[in-house]
Amino acid sequence: HYLGWKHHSDEGIIMGLAPYGNDKKIVPGSKKTYEEIFQEIISEVGEFDFKIDPSWISYYHVRDKWISDKFIEVFGPVRKPESELTEHHKNIAAALQNRIERIILQQLKNAKQKSNSKKLCFSGGVALNCSLNGKIIESNLFEEIFVQPASGDNGAALGACLLSHKKLSGELKPKKIHDYYLGSEFSNDEIKNILDANGVKYSFFDDISKKTALALNNKKIVGWFQGGAEFGPRALGNRSILTSPFPASMKDYLNSRVKFREEFRPFAPSILSEYAKDYFSINQESPHMLIAANVKEDKISEIPAVVHVDNTARIQTVTNENNSIFRKLLESFFDLTGCPVILNTSFNVKGQPIVNSPEDALNCFLNTNIDVLVLGNFFISKEDIQ
Repeated sequence: HYLGWKHHSDEGIIMGLAPYGNDKKIVPGSKKTYEEIFQEIISEVGEFDFKIDPSWISYYHVRDKWISDKFIEVFGPVRKPESELTEHHKNIAAALQNRIERIILQQLKNAKQKSNSKKLCFSGGVALNCSLNGKIIESNLFEEIFVQPASGDNGAALGACLLSHKKLSGELKPKKIHDYYLGSEFSNDEIKNILDANGVKYSFFDDISKKTALALNNKKIVGWFQGGAEFGPRALGNRSILTSPFPASMKDYLNSRVKFREEFRPFAPSILSEYAKDYFSINQESPHMLIAANVKEDKISEIPAVVHVDNTARIQTVTNENNSIFRKLLESFFDLTGCPVILNTSFNVKGQPIVNSPEDALNCFLNTNIDVLVLGNFFISKEDIQ
């Protein structure tokens, strides 16, 4: 709220802004650093808890105020949406992100000592913080971490089912699954009817991956709509906007001309799983795009459009078992370019939900600078319909 974005919506934007800031700087008009003040705002309590000092916040007093007069006295006026982003704002984002990371990493160290578990299962809204998850990986506290991909409020539905099952059957045997493509799905026949009804010119390809890979290789922006919609906030290759991870200018073009987002916001690499260790400092799978890892130095220039300012990337590893259609597209792109990475972002524009139906996808395609729309096995090009 203070930084000018929507609460309960744009927390991920703050995470993306944080690497641009420095919480070791002195707050203007103060003798303390951003880090020191955020230590006062959020303090650790015992081994597994924390406390937010209520003198810094007001949401429990006044609706929609959120932060207190004390906060404004120390940090200055609330930033208006779309106004200039200063170093001050970036430093606040860095301080919040770093405070969260330090507290949670300490809690996990405490948990590891008590449980001696070699693996971590992590959920809740903060578990969607990819940068934090990357720091957990870096810490080597655990051999592997698993983040439930619908870790926000929508995951409560899954928890309710598990709780009910345990109460009814008395036993619960969890197992790891990666198939979270649980939403709306449309057959080629249904898609054809929608395209015909809208008078859209299209081509049908039995092997849609090769045709799409050619478009990506030609630096086209592709709206990609396949199978069931993803459960959770990340587009994992079924409701995605895709493009080549090179050159670096693809990132700026996507943010400004297609997604209409802030220029600092990063895009994610989807990668053939067996090449993940060659490109990133990660020793486990990351199928749900919920871990940010360092990009290996010799690979930064190869995939610059998916590398964030701190040289990290939010990785999606793709196997045949997880998503065979998207995997085939990655393989086709690799055959053409020698690069096992495709830039992947959610199929929507800023402020809109991810597309859920062919009609949604068609509308987004027609009203943005997306060059190509792929619905199932149907290929629609702006060049053909304009």
